[in-house]
Amino acid sequence: MMQRRTWIAGAGLGLVLGRARAARTWRMASGYSSDAFQTRNLKAFAEDLGRESAGAFQLTVFENNTLVRMPDIAQAVRDQRIDLGEVMMSSGLPKEVTVAGADAVPFLTRTPADEKRLWDCQRPVLERQLAAVGLKALLAVPWPPQCLYSAVPLARPQDLAGLRMRTYNPTTEAIARLLGATPVDVLTADVKQALAQGRFDTMITSAVTGVDQEVSGRMKYLYLINAWSPKNLVFMNAATWAGLGAEHQALLTRVAARAEARGWAASAEAARSSVDQLRARGMVIEIPSSVLATTLRRLGERFSRDWVRTAGTDANQIFVPYYADHTPV
Repeated sequence: MMQRRTWIAGAGLGLVLGRARAARTWRMASGYSSDAFQTRNLKAFAEDLGRESAGAFQLTVFENNTLVRMPDIAQAVRDQRIDLGEVMMSSGLPKEVTVAGADAVPFLTRTPADEKRLWDCQRPVLERQLAAVGLKALLAVPWPPQCLYSAVPLARPQDLAGLRMRTYNPTTEAIARLLGATPVDVLTADVKQALAQGRFDTMITSAVTGVDQEVSGRMKYLYLINAWSPKNLVFMNAATWAGLGAEHQALLTRVAARAEARGWAASAEAARSSVDQLRARGMVIEIPSSVLATTLRRLGERFSRDWVRTAGTDANQIFVPYYADHTPV
């Protein structure tokens, strides 16, 4: 009897030690601060993964560039120096992943439903390109949509002519020139100071940035144009994924899907609460006039064509189904 108890105890201990040895301890790199809703969502994802797997997966999120700098995250995952990474999809992935920039094409989407449909069209094409460079997509979460701010009312596209528009990349500079505005290059961190100096009259950025940079003192009007909503992508090494086994792949897919849904809801709430804060601070919140909205949509079509030429034929596999299911509003 004593021998049987000893065997059972030893078998139980062996099972515990076997599970401990089998536990996967993963590290994930993010470039965003701990208070960003994206980071909070990643930490909830890590907690869910540990709980759902009964400890088989132990994921630690390193935010704010503390593990790997954001420009280097994708390569670090490819090299298996780290296990998971998060980057802004349109700027943080290898150049070979050309379709990653679809969500940053201006004036392509106008509603959250458009954003979701675009992601549904983009994901399978993106996953093929990611696989070719050794990466596996897990989930994507958008930032709140870009809005149009102005110190003066904007009823028509012509009202932007002659204004000074804050820009921060080639796309926003092109938008300014196409609308007849004068580009003024200003980094996000410098928006508040530049406004105090009277350096620009209008800009395109999110309501969240508007709150953070306290723009309501100078910018009086906010137009909900939903210019674009860049997404953050969470991914892992494709070889690591392939080695997980079907059961663990299914578990990770399920937890990632839940994190993606939670992240989209958090993004929408961040957009709503930021707009509410700007309204409370005295800003006039409006949807764009039909004539202004039409002009912006036409600009979107132009940017789409230009992007297809840059991104190659795979881009058509996103835009053809997206526009085929598009209902103008």
